[in-house]
Amino acid sequence: MTDSTSTAQRAEPLWAQVLADLRRRLDTDEFAERFPGDAELVEHYGVSRHTIREAVRRLQADGVLERRRGRGSFVTKTAIEQPLGTLYSLYRSVEDTGAVQRSVVRYLEERRDDKAEAMLGCPGQTLVYLERLRLADGEPIALDCSWLPASLARQLLEVDFDHTALYEELAERCDLRLTSGWERIRPVLPERTQRSLLGIDARQPAFAIERLAFAGEAPVEWRHGVVRGDRFTFVARWAEHKLDTGFEQAQASL
Repeated sequence: MTDSTSTAQRAEPLWAQVLADLRRRLDTDEFAERFPGDAELVEHYGVSRHTIREAVRRLQADGVLERRRGRGSFVTKTAIEQPLGTLYSLYRSVEDTGAVQRSVVRYLEERRDDKAEAMLGCPGQTLVYLERLRLADGEPIALDCSWLPASLARQLLEVDFDHTALYEELAERCDLRLTSGWERIRPVLPERTQRSLLGIDARQPAFAIERLAFAGEAPVEWRHGVVRGDRFTFVARWAEHKLDTGFEQAQASL
């Protein structure tokens, strides 16, 4: 592909021809490890840097690529969809995308913590503390910290959490099945240690998630953690028969 392209080919701008070929190569996972820099693409296609930048800009606008300052462009990974208004398992959410979920267990031990004890309604009692760095196909995506009353969940201290779900182990080993809870999500700029573990820079946003889960009336897990904002999307779904009567019918022009 050169600037002396035939008349028939010139009916389509050069940047569009480059863009079409880049999409073809992306579809074959040619850039799974890394996306080439502008200079490499200029040499490969034999076109101007302006042409390459326009093609790459289109890929970025479509959400296919993300450019990180000082590090180049990267192929955007599939977002992990998390439902709102229901109890979900990050383990299952990751595996449902076709990725392999693995956890690096940073801590699994009994601890005391005033705030966690207050959240779980068991002041003065020891807790099981589980801290995991969650990975999808080997890439860090979340840092999870879970607290559970040791009197209910001490059996979890024997679990290898490398490739298993906390809630499944809680049901199997402790006969505890979560029935309700609440979750709070807010955008944050992670702290230095969190950024280092997640492999993100200081300007990259994330979501801070806090959850309190119950088995019947008893609070069983208080969880707090950080997930990468570029890998997660939160989705709320509703049906017509579940709409609150306080909602007004949307105007057709909106």
